[in-house]
Amino acid sequence: MNLKIALGVIIQFFLSISYAKETQTFSDKWAVHIEGGERVARSLAEKHGFTYLGKIMDDIYHFQHRQVAKRSTSASSHHHTHLVKEPQVKWLEQQVVKKRVKRNVQFNDPYWNRMWYLNRNDLELTMNVIPAWENGFSGKGVVVTILDDGIEKDHPDLEKNYDSEASYDVNGNDDDPQPRYDFSNENRHGTRCAGEVAASSNNNVCSVGIAYDANIGGVRMLDGDVTDAVEATSLSLRRDHIDIYSASWGPDDDGRTVDGPATLAKKAFKDGVSKGRQGLGSIFVWASGNGGRDDDSCNCDGYTNSIYTLSISSTTESGNIPWYSEACSSTLATTYSSGSGNERQIVTTDLRKACTESHTGTSASAPLAAGICALALQANPNLSWRDLQHIVVMTAKPHKLRAGDWTTNGVGRKVSHSFGYGLMDASAMASMAKNWTSVPKQLICEIPVPKSNRAITARNTITVSIRTDACFGTAHHVRYLEHVQAKITLSSEHRGAIQIFLTSPSGTRSTLLAKRARDTSKDGFGDWAFMTTHNWGENAEGKWTLEVENSDAMPAELKGFTLVLHGTSQHPLSNYNDSQKSSGCTDGMYALGSDCLETCPGGYYPSTSTRNNTNGTLQLVCKVCNVSCQTCSGPTPQQCLTCHKNYIQSKGACVPLRERPMSYIEPKVIWMVAIAILFCVSSIVLFLLIFFLFQAYSNGYLFWRNRKANGVDAAKGEYRGLKTGNSDKSLLDSETEDDLDDTSGRV
Repeated sequence: MNLKIALGVIIQFFLSISYAKETQTFSDKWAVHIEGGERVARSLAEKHGFTYLGKIMDDIYHFQHRQVAKRSTSASSHHHTHLVKEPQVKWLEQQVVKKRVKRNVQFNDPYWNRMWYLNRNDLELTMNVIPAWENGFSGKGVVVTILDDGIEKDHPDLEKNYDSEASYDVNGNDDDPQPRYDFSNENRHGTRCAGEVAASSNNNVCSVGIAYDANIGGVRMLDGDVTDAVEATSLSLRRDHIDIYSASWGPDDDGRTVDGPATLAKKAFKDGVSKGRQGLGSIFVWASGNGGRDDDSCNCDGYTNSIYTLSISSTTESGNIPWYSEACSSTLATTYSSGSGNERQIVTTDLRKACTESHTGTSASAPLAAGICALALQANPNLSWRDLQHIVVMTAKPHKLRAGDWTTNGVGRKVSHSFGYGLMDASAMASMAKNWTSVPKQLICEIPVPKSNRAITARNTITVSIRTDACFGTAHHVRYLEHVQAKITLSSEHRGAIQIFLTSPSGTRSTLLAKRARDTSKDGFGDWAFMTTHNWGENAEGKWTLEVENSDAMPAELKGFTLVLHGTSQHPLSNYNDSQKSSGCTDGMYALGSDCLETCPGGYYPSTSTRNNTNGTLQLVCKVCNVSCQTCSGPTPQQCLTCHKNYIQSKGACVPLRERPMSYIEPKVIWMVAIAILFCVSSIVLFLLIFFLFQAYSNGYLFWRNRKANGVDAAKGEYRGLKTGNSDKSLLDSETEDDLDDTSGRV
């Protein structure tokens, strides 16, 4: 019996070996361990009929044999019989082709394939969430709370990630944020926003949240009277536990309201960024507003207009400005949402344990941004609230977002009042966050402008200019800008007729306030802090110009203007550029954040630094290129090797494609254009000369032509070829009313 068992085991063993051999695929390449260096390896390869392919790692080399099939089910040991006998050869192995598959993201959630804003083939119109997931970022360990009308905590797509510690019912003064149900499902807003952030993945339910492993909470605070105390309580809830607060609400978007946080809510914001997350600062993500149809401005909304909030606008799936979108200078970036009737909307969880494909407006954009921020915080939990804003600005993509007001600011970044710095990029944010070193301390330079009290006559514009050193020589000196505020006190008989613009020393012109046709208020503005993000990274020092335009028939008056500059005295990226671990990298390796790389990636150039190096010796580091460079050899625009899209390389510098000055055009190109223009003009002149010669000849005005033949034939009463009678119909009929029918109703 034992002999049979032993025999069976032996047979099974040899069968398994046979099966393994049958399923293996051998290549025509070998890995060979050779002592003596590369020269010996090359010599041995040539001696035994192999091709030397290169070095794999220390003393291990890659050989190829031309007489061996690229793929074979049997080994070719006879080709290396003599090679293995060489004394320098310690070991060799014919390489086996292994089956490897890409780990593509695919979920079993039934609505996953309908989430068009995550499944996009257009790489320039994608938020790059899937690559962030593939790199291991899913929001795990990050806590997000939705400030709204409650959250359906037992929704099957939310219950796994629901966090009771991040939830509260301010309206009912208890710990249960469950929405109040009614026949119209009025209180569905918060549940929809929550699903965008943290709906569970691969549970066969509904959709997938951008941060599908994040903790999600909800604060029920909009289903009742909203007071300053209600807002402050919501914004302050467990600020050491909650990382991100997402809000998709604000004052009425009616095009006539000017309102914002009151005393307690203002304090809650300030305390949040100074005390929240153990001093790193709470992250407040805010929807920019849906008042586009009423020509509203989100700079009249004190929540989106705050430096403490990350204000998010919307774009449609086609990259257009939605009809509801508000344009203003405080918007930082954009995510997707709904558009016109034929464009798709946002997929998420819905009230009564349901799902929806109909979430709309900037209400849907802010939670998507909150989810992306959660991925970045997972990559680096030590990001401050300002670090995150810097990362958003640096990684947002303006490409293919259609707006007529895109401009390039003083540091080469595209920015728009409708889209901020562009579409958020989750993968780029998480990658940058991973290696980020916190920016220097925030400094504030406040400059009251003397003699700013000015009358603004009817249909007139005034300008107020100020030259500033940005508090140079003081502890408040701002060299590199972040947020800029213009505190304005102004009286007007028709507030909606006022427009306000601010131009920086770099020439960037922000629209602080556009006309609002529905705003007929006589209240004016009382020390209202209009904010712009468009000067991010610019030099604060120089001439600032405020323009106030009054298009009303009644006069207005500028009563006060204070310029407030927020930023740093040191370059905010100086630490990030040189950041590396104190232990350094091995010889020949470049430090980038906590990584040691053989070469610097795109957007960085190789350099040296002694920063964080205790012995003072130089170490190799990767430093960031100028914003206009895709690849570079140094930090200036003149050291670009290749340019980012929408920039063009000329004389060693990358300049904006649409704003390329004539001085950057190559002389050769100018000459070619000049020759082409000269050729065109000469051709036209020659054609006209020949034409007039033929005309003169045919009419007998040339000396060799008989003039009489071209005169009036009195017997027939006509010029040759042109009848003189009045009975002919005119060659040019007037346009009839029917001709204009097709233009009716066009905009």
